[in-house]
Amino acid sequence: MKGDGALSGKVTDKSSGEALIGVTIYFPELSRGTTTDIDGKYSIGDLPERKLNVEVRYIGHKTIVTSVDMATTTHLDFKLAESDATMQEVVVTGLTGNILKKDSPTPITVVGAAQLNATPSTNIIDAISKQPGVAQITTGSGISKPVIRGLGFNRVVVVNDGVRQEGNQWGGEHGIEIDPQSISSAEILKGPASLMYGSDAMAGVIIFHDEVLPAPGKVVANASTEYQTNNGLFDYSVNAKGNNGGVVWSGRWSDKMAHAYKNRSDQYVLGSQYRERAAEGLVGINRKWGYSRLTLDYYHLTPGMVEGERGYSHSYGKSLPFQQVHHYKAVAENTLFLGKGTLKAIMAYQQNRRQEFEDSPEEPGLDFMLHTVNYDVKYKLPITDKLNMATGIGGMWQRSLNKGSEYLIPAYQLFDIGAFATTTYNTGKWVLSGGMRVDNRHLHSFELEGLFDRFSRDFTGVTGSVGAVYNATENMTFRMNVARGFRAPNLGELASNGVHEGTVTYEIGNHSLRPEYSWQADLGWDYTSKMLTTSLAIFTNFIDNYIFTQKLDGVKTDGYDTYKYIQGDARLIGGEASVDFHPVDRLHWANTFSYVNSVQLHQPADSKYLPYTPAPRWTADIRYDIVRDGTTLNNAYAAVQMECNLRQNHYYALNGTETATPSYTLFNVLAGTDIRTNGKKRASIYLSCNNIFDRIYQSHLSRLKYLGVNPANGRTGIFNMGRNFTVKVMIPIEI
Repeated sequence: MKGDGALSGKVTDKSSGEALIGVTIYFPELSRGTTTDIDGKYSIGDLPERKLNVEVRYIGHKTIVTSVDMATTTHLDFKLAESDATMQEVVVTGLTGNILKKDSPTPITVVGAAQLNATPSTNIIDAISKQPGVAQITTGSGISKPVIRGLGFNRVVVVNDGVRQEGNQWGGEHGIEIDPQSISSAEILKGPASLMYGSDAMAGVIIFHDEVLPAPGKVVANASTEYQTNNGLFDYSVNAKGNNGGVVWSGRWSDKMAHAYKNRSDQYVLGSQYRERAAEGLVGINRKWGYSRLTLDYYHLTPGMVEGERGYSHSYGKSLPFQQVHHYKAVAENTLFLGKGTLKAIMAYQQNRRQEFEDSPEEPGLDFMLHTVNYDVKYKLPITDKLNMATGIGGMWQRSLNKGSEYLIPAYQLFDIGAFATTTYNTGKWVLSGGMRVDNRHLHSFELEGLFDRFSRDFTGVTGSVGAVYNATENMTFRMNVARGFRAPNLGELASNGVHEGTVTYEIGNHSLRPEYSWQADLGWDYTSKMLTTSLAIFTNFIDNYIFTQKLDGVKTDGYDTYKYIQGDARLIGGEASVDFHPVDRLHWANTFSYVNSVQLHQPADSKYLPYTPAPRWTADIRYDIVRDGTTLNNAYAAVQMECNLRQNHYYALNGTETATPSYTLFNVLAGTDIRTNGKKRASIYLSCNNIFDRIYQSHLSRLKYLGVNPANGRTGIFNMGRNFTVKVMIPIEI
């Protein structure tokens, strides 16, 4: 039967034959989907008459991913089998567009909506930081920066709304300006992704996906709220979205506040309170020829600045010193289906305003305004059923202004452009992929008498990768990849000259820094069976001209310890292993281990190891699914988690830049359930307690670890959050 751009069908349980309610039917290429009704039926229209991948996913069941030719298909039924396997097949971002996760030559971790909702966190990076190979550099509970396999700051690219998020990510005290409530899933690409994203993607990429837009004729709304006991965190978020004959729209408002967090050593950590507000709106049109969407984002964070004071405070209000971060973003995304090919074009404007208030709540000291224009055009063409190719061009223009009375970096202007070509060849057993990219970045710094001189730098990088995946059996896969990475020095590294209040240091840049280049090799092995799911990924990464800060011995500038940017050659080796054992139905015992060894080559012992290297980490999770497909309670579970961070003896010791960090083990308990009536989900409830034994500990990547001695007990530095209970409620509404 000839297709008409619509697909309908029914989803049932494979063993019982009963209809499954609330199953997600999702088309990744279109960022669109729908769910099954009380009879297990679904219907979605306005689909292009071409081959599309469709994901059929439901908690506790094996995900189905299949290709559907919409030119010939109008009806398709699915039967889902119950499954305890955690390595579900999903569609992810690949070199030539969307691919199956098992066909990626480099490891990719996918964190879905169910896992994000069930994970208690204080920000979106905190929510994904326990994934294998991922860590976070923290400044209290409200600010986190991602670290992938021992590399952070400008070496990780974060993508949201289809474009790279551009703020002051070079600063240690800044988080990611993204509303966690707006995120439905996250992809974590490990290893050099410069081929797809240009400079700065040496460690990898974190891609945050927005919520799925509804099928035609549907209007849905959601409300959620959360409370955490340790820092009094309270948040709420409301959103609504609809689809009227292919005209789609969405809107969201979120608000969050938290007072100072506490632990048994410091009591309350003054300055760790924060307030976060965010809004998002989308309007667009879906047609058989493609789709066009405009997204507008607003994000406002007001974090305090921790300077080492302890005491008692339940205040949610701001007190000196504090920061204000405003981020505005407009993204125009257009996708056009041209025969078998797909043309995708994105234009975006971002404005990031960061202010630090030290002496007056009205007059900022540091005041940065960063303007960014992103552009990206890609064309994907399936040459045959087995061969795909893609090519594109993209980059950004930036202009940064100093509008305050104090200065850390000079005003600057930047233009970045890159072009790439990639290919993927799939024989079934083998999947071969690779490509090349050329990038150029021009950076011009403006003079400020007495502090900054005028200079210009040009950086050019040629990157590439080649990889292969061998599907030895239906259950076993081997993967390998070799990639060349590139990163141009940022303006903070090249020209800093001032007090960085957020890090309580004086920083000095280095005009002569050269770009970083890396060679990384990855090997991986995956195996899944009825009772066991395992994965092993190892890597070796050699980086020329690795850039980092070194504490100058005995040097104080304006009363602050002084740090200068230097560089050397580095080598990182490590990997991640995971084992999920499910000996009986609905019982999981999952374990992961992450390790990275980061050294600077040809250096004495005190400067041998690179700073900000995560400690080896072992996590274990015992989970039991109490109810699946229940009448009133559905997807009910209970879990006990353990996180063991081993002692970190490998640290950058020169001039006291870093110190060793003792090992610590934390235990968490979690539970959750959906509540249903008349076959429809009415609410989801999540309960948890983190650090249930109220352990006193310091993360090796906590920047508060080096703040002053506590006079009450003689302990050095600020400790991490103590015991924390969380309750979260989510209410869906279908109109």
